[in-house]
Formats: sequence, C-alpha cells, structure tokens
Amino acid sequence: MTATTLVHKEASPPAAGATRRRRTRRRGRIVALLFVFPALLLLGALVVYPVLFSVGRSFFDASGTRFVGGGNYTEMFRDPATVKAIRNTAIWVVVAPALLTGLGLILAVLVEKVRWATAFKLLLFMPMAVSFLAAGIIFRLAYDEDPDKGVLNAAVVSVHDAFAGTSSYPTARARDGQDLTRGRDGSYLTATALSPGDSVALGLVGVLPKDLPQGASPAAAAPHRAAPGELRGVVYLDFTPGGGGRPGKVDPKESGLPGMKVEATRDGRTVASTTTAGDGSFRFTGLDDGSYAVKLPAANFAPPYQGVSWLGPALVTPAIIGAYLWIWTGFAMVLIGAGLAALPRDALEAARMDGANEWQIFRRITVPLLAPVLTVVFVTLVINVMKVFDLVYIIAPGPVQEDATVLATQMWLVSFGGGNNQGLGSALGVLLLLLVIPAMVVNVRRFRRSQR
Repeated sequence: MTATTLVHKEASPPAAGATRRRRTRRRGRIVALLFVFPALLLLGALVVYPVLFSVGRSFFDASGTRFVGGGNYTEMFRDPATVKAIRNTAIWVVVAPALLTGLGLILAVLVEKVRWATAFKLLLFMPMAVSFLAAGIIFRLAYDEDPDKGVLNAAVVSVHDAFAGTSSYPTARARDGQDLTRGRDGSYLTATALSPGDSVALGLVGVLPKDLPQGASPAAAAPHRAAPGELRGVVYLDFTPGGGGRPGKVDPKESGLPGMKVEATRDGRTVASTTTAGDGSFRFTGLDDGSYAVKLPAANFAPPYQGVSWLGPALVTPAIIGAYLWIWTGFAMVLIGAGLAALPRDALEAARMDGANEWQIFRRITVPLLAPVLTVVFVTLVINVMKVFDLVYIIAPGPVQEDATVLATQMWLVSFGGGNNQGLGSALGVLLLLLVIPAMVVNVRRFRRSQR
C-alpha cells in the first residue's frame, strides 16, 4: 500500500462527516420550508395578492376596463368628501394616540398606589373584550339626543335643570279669542290696557291635566274689582275635564297654573313681576296711576332643554374618539404598567432620599425611563387609528356620516357603499397603506433595537 492511499484513507472520515452535516442542514431547511409554506401561502393570498391587485386596480376606471393612469389619485384629492376624510384621519392620528398614551401613563402610575390594583386593571381592560360593533351600538345609544334614551344627555339635562330650572308649561298657548297677543319672542301680552284696581283672567290651553304641577289647585275666580293701587288676576287652564265649561270664563272644575311668571309692563318696560300661586292667582301692589299691560314672559313656555347634540356635525368626531378611548385606555395602561414594573427601583428610591417629590420623580425619572415603552404604545395606536372603521360607520348617523368619515370608511363607501367605483376605492386603499407603512417601519425598528 502506497503512502498516497494511506493519506486518502485517513482523510475520508472527516469528508464523510462534512457531507452528512450538509445533508442534515439541507434536510432541516426543507422541513422548515414545509412548515413555513402554509403560512407563506396564506400571507401571499391574504396580504400580498390583495395589495398588488389594489395597486393595479387603482390605475383603471370604475368599470375596470379603461386604463386611467393617475386619474384616480388626482380625483381623490379633488373630491371634497375624500379631503374631509383625510382631515378627519389627521385629527384621529394627532388626538387619539396622544390622549390614550397620556391616560395610560397616568393610570399606570396611579394604579400602583391602589390597594386593589389587579381588579382596577381588570375593569379598565374589560372593554378590550367588547367588539367594535358592540361598542359602537352601546355608544350610539349613549349619545342619543333624546334624554329618555341617551344616558349622557340625561345627565346633562339633569345638571342643567338643577341650576337653570326648566319651564313648567312648554306646550301652553292662549285660547283663540282671548285678550292676549303673542310677541315675536314667544311671550303673551294683554291687548287691552289695564289700570290699578282692575282684574284680569288669562286662560291658556294646551296643557294636559296629568302634566300640571303638583301644587296646582282649582283656579281662583277673578275678582270683579281689585283694591286701589293693586292689579290682580288669575292664570288658569281654560279646559274643563269631561267637557262643558265656558271658554274665557273660570269654571269650578278648571285648574290654576301655579309657578307662572307674570309681569306688569308700562311703556314697554317691566315695572313689577310676581309668580302665580297654586290656584293661579297673582297681584301687583303699589302701582302708580296709569295704563299697564300684563305679560306672560316667554320663559314660561320655553321648550325643555334637550341636552347636547353629541352626534351633530360639530361634535361627531370627538364623540367617536371618546368611544375609542373607552375601548383602548386599558390596553395602553397595561402595556405602560408592564414597563413601569420593570423600572429600576433603586433610581426611584435614590431620588426620594435626595429630597425629590413625587412630581419631580415622575417628570425627571419615570417618564424618561419609560420613553421606549411610550413610543411603542404611541406608534402602535397610530397604526390602529389609521384603520378605524367600525366605530365611525356604526356611531355616526346617516346625515352626518360624511362629517365623520375617515379614510377607511370613505374607501368602503366609494367602493361598495353606493359609489361602486373600485378604481377610486383602490387608490384610497393604496393611500392608506402608504400612510401606515412609515409607522410600521418605526415599530419594527424599535422592536429589533429592544431585542439587541
């Protein structure tokens, strides 16, 4: 056996080992590819293909047969509804993530001081378990303008009426043929001049007996003559239950209207005012000689305060953002709370020993150390609000849908909600994708940095 043969025999075992390792790695790659292939297939079918198809479709007209180039993108920025959607989306991106990050930070810090912190976090996080559809229905009812249905307006009306009061007779009006003329402001004024010593009966209709105040009693008969220097009268419901009675006359079964404000005016100026008693009677004393008119101010007949139009054109976007805050505040609080729990406690304790108060610790130590977490939360919420659709579509009523629309809802409305222009809708989808990509890149880089 020659020396060359011996060298080849000694070198063969390492070469065989390298070959086996290459085969093992190749087999591992094939197995890994087999496991990844279903996910890649789904990713391509559900993400890559729709994106590419939308980009291509955006260059064709509504029918999809005629190539229009950048015409859809030009039309997109000419359409007032689309411009409003872009403006509303910008409001969402600026307001909602900032508020949520701030609320989450404040609540995460405060929860640490609460004894039942876990239960408190659970309560705040529970809205995340509610679908956007259900949350939209809940807040659509809560924002209802009718105080008997909308809980927010019921609270607003209760507070308003507690401080400003409310009219007891919003439906009352003068009976035809009465000596009362209605002013432009809704008040009533006697047409006949009155003098001290006179009396007057002012009959009103339009008030249901069941709506009378609790202190109402049978109307007092108007005196034929008042005392010198005195002007007297009665304000009553000129309606006899069960029928009968004489229009313009106080009948025994007719009720007085208590709490009605009455004024004595002279030359257009109010010289005296009073409020009717339970039987509707009133009187003015100490009047000088001359001609007067009795006035029932418009405040007696003002319609009840109905609250705030939460879903009107002016407030619909802030109202929907409020619903979004209710859902996502718990998410922000939990993420920031997790970052807060990982902070080095020795730095906080050292600051306290150096005499720093809690506000200084929060501003100079807690917030700077939490900056990476706050950035991740903020960017994640920015991506999320750009895609908001359910809340806007469900909460905003039809007449103000255009005032609340964002890019996602406008894309759906243009494509499927009556517009039937999928070319323009695809252009809106591409615009939305281009707006989301920078935020996604920032988030991915942040995650990679944290892993290092």
